[in-house]
Amino acid sequence: MSVPVVVGVDGSVSSLDAVDLAAREARLRGCGLRVVHAFVWPTMHALPGPSRLGPPGGGLRDMVGRMVAEAVKRARSAGPEVEVSNTVVTGEPLTVLEAQSRKAAMVVVGSRGRGGFVGLLLGSTAIHLASHGHCPILVVRQQPRPARPVVLGVDGSQAGEAAVEFAFAEAALRGAPLTALHTWTLWNASLPALQDETMPYTDPPGELRDAEERLVAEALAGHGERYPGVPVEHRVVRGSARETLIKASRDAGLLVVGARGRGGFTGLLLGSVSQALLHHAHCPVAVVKGPDAHR
Repeated sequence: MSVPVVVGVDGSVSSLDAVDLAAREARLRGCGLRVVHAFVWPTMHALPGPSRLGPPGGGLRDMVGRMVAEAVKRARSAGPEVEVSNTVVTGEPLTVLEAQSRKAAMVVVGSRGRGGFVGLLLGSTAIHLASHGHCPILVVRQQPRPARPVVLGVDGSQAGEAAVEFAFAEAALRGAPLTALHTWTLWNASLPALQDETMPYTDPPGELRDAEERLVAEALAGHGERYPGVPVEHRVVRGSARETLIKASRDAGLLVVGARGRGGFTGLLLGSVSQALLHHAHCPVAVVKGPDAHR
């Protein structure tokens, strides 16, 4: 692959954890890793060079250089065979990372940070990045646990097809099983067709659940043939998407969701469900958009 995995760093523990996972993702994909720091000049007009009152090498540029060098060292330790490059870009983190995502296999960020990534998941920045990035966005909540399954949130929407493909590919790369998880309630289930239009609407017992199970099977159709080595478990759960996905993340190595969907995942990145996943998931979360998301 010619495009690299990109990881955003700011010197925080969380961003260094992101470096570890990004190096692993680059190794699995056989591509390079680009370490990126978004540098925002402080509002107090501090000079870029060392102060005459401070130690040599104490300027902002030197501090950033040391921080990036530490991240690069960490990346090379986590993935010795991965080609690692780095860049420091002046600008707001969201703008910088969105631009980087245009030519990246994936952008990896930590769940909390400092400096350029303060509040990354505490406000609108993460939702905006996940909504407007041009490649999968991987947010490191906790380090992935080996041999744990990839959990995929399935809603059957056309927009979610990219997430399905990504989840299968990721499971194949990791040598992990895939759990395809779909949630439904009476409010968002796909209603079966009326059998007799002259009668009030009713459905046979179990018909709604059967319809939701068919939805999952249709969403996954063809992927098993392309990834025959990936064991797949279908789970259809009646209940809240938010609570169900958070619970499932406890035993997952990665949680994959689409950027937008229907039913239990409608508004996933526009409301409380997305914020809950980014705040409370117990494993890394990958947000994947469809190819038409930016049109």
